[in-house]
Amino acid sequence: MQQIEQSFIFEHAAGSSSPSYTRALVHEAHNRISRARTLCVISLLTFLILDLSTYQTHAYAAGNRIMSQSASAAGQSAAFSAQADDPSAIYYNPAGMTQLSGVQLSLGTLLIGGDTDVTNASGQKATGNFNGDVVWPPPSQVYLTANLKDLGLTALGDLSAGIGVLSPFGTLYDWPNDAPFSNATTFTAFELIDIKPTLAYRLNDQLSFGVGMDIYTFFDWWGEGQGELQFISAGPPFFPLAPAGSEVEINGDDTELGFNVSLMYTPFRNDDGKPLANVGLIYRSQAVMELDGKFLVNGAAQADAKTTVVIPQVFTGAIALWPIRDRQRDWKLELDVDYTGWKSFRNLDVKLSNGVTIPQPQDWDSGFTVMVGTEYKWLRPAPLPHWDIALRGGYWFSETPVPDQTFNPRIPDSDNHSISVGLGLTCEENGRFLGLFECGRGQGSKWRPKAIVLDTALQVLLYEDRSVTGNNNPTVDGNYETTYYIGSINLTAKW
Repeated sequence: MQQIEQSFIFEHAAGSSSPSYTRALVHEAHNRISRARTLCVISLLTFLILDLSTYQTHAYAAGNRIMSQSASAAGQSAAFSAQADDPSAIYYNPAGMTQLSGVQLSLGTLLIGGDTDVTNASGQKATGNFNGDVVWPPPSQVYLTANLKDLGLTALGDLSAGIGVLSPFGTLYDWPNDAPFSNATTFTAFELIDIKPTLAYRLNDQLSFGVGMDIYTFFDWWGEGQGELQFISAGPPFFPLAPAGSEVEINGDDTELGFNVSLMYTPFRNDDGKPLANVGLIYRSQAVMELDGKFLVNGAAQADAKTTVVIPQVFTGAIALWPIRDRQRDWKLELDVDYTGWKSFRNLDVKLSNGVTIPQPQDWDSGFTVMVGTEYKWLRPAPLPHWDIALRGGYWFSETPVPDQTFNPRIPDSDNHSISVGLGLTCEENGRFLGLFECGRGQGSKWRPKAIVLDTALQVLLYEDRSVTGNNNPTVDGNYETTYYIGSINLTAKW
């Protein structure tokens, strides 16, 4: 590096003896070296992330996590943790909240549909779905962020605060009572809610940190309001309290705490101060939920029930680059790698108050999901001078964490691919939102938003056909074909 600096100075200073000119050359040389070092760091991080993504002989991934927590991210197959420049940063990378100005509120929902077809060795068939064409109630999100410095609270420095409410794991799944594996499952629900109070601090132009809590709970008015499993009893000796053919339900709920910490590093910015490269690192902690509920047979409670559900820890690394970023256009490319610690998900054994334990081994494996995404944005194009328009696309690959031996159709998981597209529309001052009303404050109330954003996305989840053999419950063995469709929409207001 020192030789590069000397060569640069000698080459350009040969024709001038001005001390100020030489000092300028030295300053430029130092800047070049700094950029070169930073590029080396980014290249090394990229290499490490790509290397981790290939280290997977028995490495698995997403399980029943819902990784699409905003339409802007869903349109890029969740490759958003380094960009994180809207209120869904609360989920993807809380440190990214420091990029947001003023107060921002985002409301969103997911419409998840699709089904699973199974055929066993004897030719019996069944179809499972989300208890209808789409999940209801749909997994949804609410995000609220505030840049406290913009609100006049300068004594706290560059501090941002936010809170999110979202559905991070599971939904529900339904199978007919005459499915060949009805003694394993007919219906399951795990409509968990995560409440995320979050803080982020901008240390300088290059480095921001985030920290937050995860309050995992169930709401009585949202879906089943508890974790729930239903099946048809196989009778004694497996279920001494439930005669063969009776309908069994095991349920329970709990509230537990977790935490998350995050970092965003921005080595380069353009002349307008916008990032040209971001590196994001996020850690989400494990949480252990002790679900307390009932063991019911044909609707009548027979015993109290307790089971343990482990919410896994998650590590995410992400790199975003903007090859084009000026006052007319933005073009972003991003790579994310997500490691989910499903190794801690060992069993769902149910302990009854009469001393009986119903074993339910899981023995899932930890591993990776690899996501790539892009966004191309036109800023106030000539035909629509009061709008920004973003087109998005993405892909992920995720291996299943569920081994054949403990596979259960309540989560008909297999290696899967996500293909996604998305559209973002930002209506700013003097624009008209969907032709209905004027965006921006203009001469109106100060409570009117300065901008309104509509984001939409469509994802197709293509699960590879899975042939399950050697399951602990032989009735589960068979060939499973699954395809899901996810429509996402978010409406964001900026003050």
